[in-house]
Amino acid sequence: MSPLSRLNLDPASDTPLYRQLADEISELIERGEVASGERLPPTRELAGVLGLNRTTVSAAYAQLEEAGLIEGHVGRGSFVAQRGAKAHVAADWESLLAPMEEGFAPSGRKVEINFANSRPAGASFPVAQFRRLAKQAIEGADAAEILQLGSPHGYGPLRRYLLERAAAEGVARAGDDLIVTNGCQQALDLLARLFAPAGNAIVVEDPVYHGLLRVLARAQVNLLPAQVTEDGIDVDALEELVRTQRPRALMVTPSFQNPTGATISLENRERIVELAQRFGLALVENDIYSDLRYRGKTLPTLKELDATGNTILLRSYSKVAFPGLRVGWAIAPRAVIARLADAKQLSDLHSDQLSQAVLLRFAESGELEKHIDRTRREGGERLEAVLTACRKHLPAGARFTRPEGGMSLWIELPEPLTAEGLLSKVEERGVSFVPGRYFSVRRAHARGLRISFGGLTQEEIRRGIRIIGDAAAEQLAATAAQVSFEPAAALV
Repeated sequence: MSPLSRLNLDPASDTPLYRQLADEISELIERGEVASGERLPPTRELAGVLGLNRTTVSAAYAQLEEAGLIEGHVGRGSFVAQRGAKAHVAADWESLLAPMEEGFAPSGRKVEINFANSRPAGASFPVAQFRRLAKQAIEGADAAEILQLGSPHGYGPLRRYLLERAAAEGVARAGDDLIVTNGCQQALDLLARLFAPAGNAIVVEDPVYHGLLRVLARAQVNLLPAQVTEDGIDVDALEELVRTQRPRALMVTPSFQNPTGATISLENRERIVELAQRFGLALVENDIYSDLRYRGKTLPTLKELDATGNTILLRSYSKVAFPGLRVGWAIAPRAVIARLADAKQLSDLHSDQLSQAVLLRFAESGELEKHIDRTRREGGERLEAVLTACRKHLPAGARFTRPEGGMSLWIELPEPLTAEGLLSKVEERGVSFVPGRYFSVRRAHARGLRISFGGLTQEEIRRGIRIIGDAAAEQLAATAAQVSFEPAAALV
């Protein structure tokens, strides 16, 4: 047995786990317990033995390599450096730089069917139309102005177009303004800076989009998780949480929530708006999926229901058009937008105006609406494929959500399976997904996992779910076999 498998790390220590691991391995090398030239265990293998995340082991190996104690060889692994080799002292960047919330790291294995990425299908992009409209924008009379430094609020003509459409929908009111952001993710980051200084409490859904967790963790806020059911956030539990904890803000995705695909009913949307008004909450609505409804009745946004106009609405073209262009926007009272523009100017001065100008032409030409119609039609077929595959292939005891749109659904595995354990098995067969703990405030949801189906073909969806179901059934059978061979207790 490798001495590395006997290491004892302290999760409660102020020293990060990767540094503890690097220090422990360094001591083993210095004492000669791990010999010069010896191959270290692969990162995933050591992570499994020690109960760590693979990224933690990778960070420890990187620190040891920077110190000259080990050497990495592509395709072969990491080896203890030969004795006598000159070690060099490298900056301890992890101690110099602020810590970041851990994100999901793929294993590095070849993935054929990727349920981990929530993105649209690239094969459906109307690239020919985009090329034509991009050419028009570049050759237009205002090209020089578009390519200049712009306003932190965004490209003026696009802002006017989006505000007029929002007003026609009954979403934007006279006191509202709009800012264009570098995708919805930047809007979340800017809001975290404005509404979430360290120590303040914010209510988020649980499970929730992991990108939101990361930006709020960096802001060091007190995150209050509110459970998400098949009908969206549990409003009864939310009301109790708000009443007792008095948070500063609530961030919620009412339509086709990421990662569960759940949608909040009209009645509960009205209750959430009333709750925010009664307790003076800043209500932030992430509405980037509502255009992707494939069945059922369209529901009004929280901002549309909020007669005060105080709700902050976030939208994006990333899920319905070209995610690589990174065009999102926020609609909110003018005072909020002004503060967001100040924060944005400090971050990046302004967003790419050329992307915004092309998307404006794409929308005004009618091509965007045609593309969204195709996306809805194809999305409905993908949704039916994933729901049918889940019914057919998941083992008894597994549960899954049944969204009416969006790009994701949530699977809850039967005991004693865990999503992390299942992931290691399906990755061997070319399938990937994101385990539930990455969507949890407190790293819960060990049996949950997100399936993102928006970028896959129907055949890939069916085959991928079958592989997941087969691997889960095999693990359950193996567990049952182990239990059946346990000796029975003597009756006395």
